[in-house]
Amino acid sequence: MTKHVVAAAADVPPGERLRVDVAGTPVAIFNLNGEYFGLMDRCPHMGGSLCEGRLIGLVESEGPGRYKYSRGGEIVRCPWHGWEFDIRTGKSRFDPQRWKTRAYAFDVAKGEEVVEQAYEAETVDVTVEDEYIIVDI
Repeated sequence: MTKHVVAAAADVPPGERLRVDVAGTPVAIFNLNGEYFGLMDRCPHMGGSLCEGRLIGLVESEGPGRYKYSRGGEIVRCPWHGWEFDIRTGKSRFDPQRWKTRAYAFDVAKGEEVVEQAYEAETVDVTVEDEYIIVDI
């Protein structure tokens, strides 16, 4: 897999999201309290932008009349038809075995690490044997 630098971490504060284009693929990046997650920015139903969707949580119940709200801001609702997806996994909330959007793995690196890696020249092994220079490619 090829790594791509898409934004500074400060560009996506906690609770926010950013749509980026990665080699022609639209990706929605979400910051959930300092953890970053990426989803293909396309609802599998009809192609709505998940980056434009509303962030919600879950209402769970242990029984009649007992409700609790959890995972605030970790579910994205497609703005076109309301399909809901778990930002951490890409799985749908209504039929997770059948429907999901593609989730992307990525990490956050310090600027100096990214710049150093981006500007490294490819090295070649060079040795000297019997006064001859040998290059190993």
